[in-house]
Amino acid sequence: MISVENVDLTFETNDGPVHALKEVSLEVKEGDFVSFIGPSGCGKTTLLRVIAALETPTKGNVIVNNMPPDDARKAREYGYVFQAAGLYPWRTVSGNIKLPLEIMGYSSKEKEERTKKVIELVELKGFEKKFPWQLSGGMQQRASIARALAFDANILLMDEPFGALDEIVRDRLNGELLKLWERTSKTICFVTHSIPEAVYLSTKIVVMSPRPGRITDVIQSPLPKERTLEIRDSKEFIQIAQRVREGLKSGHLDEDL
Repeated sequence: MISVENVDLTFETNDGPVHALKEVSLEVKEGDFVSFIGPSGCGKTTLLRVIAALETPTKGNVIVNNMPPDDARKAREYGYVFQAAGLYPWRTVSGNIKLPLEIMGYSSKEKEERTKKVIELVELKGFEKKFPWQLSGGMQQRASIARALAFDANILLMDEPFGALDEIVRDRLNGELLKLWERTSKTICFVTHSIPEAVYLSTKIVVMSPRPGRITDVIQSPLPKERTLEIRDSKEFIQIAQRVREGLKSGHLDEDL
């Protein structure tokens, strides 16, 4: 679904060039749940934005569903969920979800059908007429995910969608996201700072170094697709988490050298 080959990206700033990504190569297969983890400023979000055609690499090639990222964007191949829910306060939950469908010119009937379907998927039935300020933070993020799913994109790109939520809500939404992934079979790329979250959610964990962002390890998870929070106490989970920590530590050591 996604191929990243030898990607470099340097930003030009008033203080001089900033080397954000260095020689990044990665393959994401259809149906994968891939988490990007690394320290702040390591280029996780930048890599996600490159995949989404929101940033252009200085060097290297990116293919998204057999086409360049900008073509994939125009073809609506992916939905993007930002760190903040980004809901319009004057629109209801239903109105926010319908927005991309309105922009894309869907008929009134299809807008209603798609909106109803994704509201049920993210378990917000009964809240269609509520405004964002009437929802909890977790419910707002679920509405944001529903909006990204509304036009049935093949890929879901998620930039720390639960980072601002408390641990209890975050755990619950992690479980709901896994159920959503199982029901839809979407390919998901997910940025996080949390080792437990990355290990719990992912079929593949991409560990990144401090800037310039490089991939220090790619971990294929042996955990079963169906998971509960109790799996965090298993030997396999703890071993994967330790390998992620070692990859993060290795990245810092490479930087020191």
